[in-house]
Amino acid sequence: MSSVDTQKMDISGHLILPDGISVIGKDLNVIIFNEAASRITEYPEDEIVGSQIEILFKNRFEEINFIKKSLLKNITYTNLPLKITDRNGNLKSVLASITPIQKDGSALSVLFVFRDTNEMLNLSLEIQKKNRELIDQNNRLDAIFNSNIEGTFTIDLEWNVTSFNSSAEKITGFTREEALQKKCWEIFNSPLCRNGCHMEQTILKGKKMIGNELEIVNKGGNIIPIRVNSGILLNNRNEKIGAVETFIDVSEIKNLSAHLFDIYKYENIIGRNNEIREIISVLENVSQTESSVLITGESGTGKELVARAIHLRGRRSAGPFIAVNCNAYVENLIESELFGHEKGSFTGATEKRIGKFELAQGGTLFLDEIGDLSKTVQTKLLRVLENREFERVGGNKTIKLDARIIAATNKNIAEEISSGRFREDLFYRINVINIHLPPLKERLDDLPLLINHFILKFNKKFNKSIKRFSIQSYNLLLEYNWPGNIRELENAIEHCFILCPEETIEKEHLPKKIKEFALSSKSDFSGRKDSFAGAEKEIILSLLKKNNNNRKETSKELGINPSTLWRKIKRYGIKN
Repeated sequence: MSSVDTQKMDISGHLILPDGISVIGKDLNVIIFNEAASRITEYPEDEIVGSQIEILFKNRFEEINFIKKSLLKNITYTNLPLKITDRNGNLKSVLASITPIQKDGSALSVLFVFRDTNEMLNLSLEIQKKNRELIDQNNRLDAIFNSNIEGTFTIDLEWNVTSFNSSAEKITGFTREEALQKKCWEIFNSPLCRNGCHMEQTILKGKKMIGNELEIVNKGGNIIPIRVNSGILLNNRNEKIGAVETFIDVSEIKNLSAHLFDIYKYENIIGRNNEIREIISVLENVSQTESSVLITGESGTGKELVARAIHLRGRRSAGPFIAVNCNAYVENLIESELFGHEKGSFTGATEKRIGKFELAQGGTLFLDEIGDLSKTVQTKLLRVLENREFERVGGNKTIKLDARIIAATNKNIAEEISSGRFREDLFYRINVINIHLPPLKERLDDLPLLINHFILKFNKKFNKSIKRFSIQSYNLLLEYNWPGNIRELENAIEHCFILCPEETIEKEHLPKKIKEFALSSKSDFSGRKDSFAGAEKEIILSLLKKNNNNRKETSKELGINPSTLWRKIKRYGIKN
């Protein structure tokens, strides 16, 4: 034991001095007596200072001799087991050190430092007890950490993995030992890694991310869809020290519930955009009804994908899904295509033909680009939808219609009706429920997810290991206006895969028109921006005035979604 130990904290967190300290003069009188010494002996300082040392060592001549020898011979003693007498006459065992305080080689006094061995023992037992409690608590936390069905890991500010639970091992295929101190992207191998992923948002911006979905490549090279949450890690000084992520293998959940609620039928509707979320929410309800649905949106926005999702989630999912592109047939053939024909009903009808309505019995008939049907065919279609029955061309047998009708168009049906090209009564018949798909340029916040989806798709198709777009090439994708929407994006990424030999897609791998668009837009953007914005604002003001501030009617005339109109009104500061 050193002559003077530093101050310590007790188990409850209170500051204590474990060592009693006393200075004893040459004539064996007590000169200094600290608080800890008073606590151990129960003598108040003012009562014992000035008293002879015998007050502490009643009839204990051996202990007194140690102090005398230290004074007379300058001897230092350490770890001496002694007994002292407290104020109540009780003997207490102490562990002491005696050190002479010298001047010019002669001892003027001694420093007597002592600890109550019982107090030390109790403190040691308390420490052991608290240590066992901490170990038990740590074991409980470890059990919770490793029994969680969610994979869980943490990283520090350098992106190094600092913890990795057993579920994370199972999902990724990497052991805890393999994962610790590796960069997180080395374990998860997602195209979003270092490309604006959720952990970047959490670490760099301190943002909590909830419910993000992406795909990773496990140790065995298999693609695993996961849903992740992430949050910031703080120390006890509220300083950022890293991040934590929990993730779950979505494919396992989907496999377990596939026979009851197969939500993976929407797997190709990629997006976290608010409008896409609303659409998916609507699909859940629409799919459980038999009502007619009209899907509107520009070409390439995924209208058929939505129609198939409704079918696959509905009561008719076991039946056929028959798609008809209405603008792919000339007028005199579309009727035969839809309703079928009898042998000899017209020139070239050499045998009986089953039409799409009949093929769709028990399932769903998808009429794509219905806005391109002639007025004659529209009239016949309306009659079929009203009566729920039809006849083949040239036939006289009535066939009951037992198919759900889903229609789609890229045209503004309101304009088509006002111009006389589309029947208003047919519109109301097919438009029981309307689902409008926004163009890609209005949902660029979904671009990272869409890119991730197509990277994984084409890696599999071309047997490549492309992981990301460079920042420069990604910015060009953001600047492009995407007239062909998601279909054009898919084609552009496939183009990049054909040209890219490395892991990162660079600017030179992009289609020529995307690079040229960026150059042209930069050259004339500043001049066009103000004039276009001014003209657009005037048009919106004019139509709002015409429609008595009815935003729904105004958005119809503009051919845009009401939420898009609302954003433009807010951007231009338009007041009612």
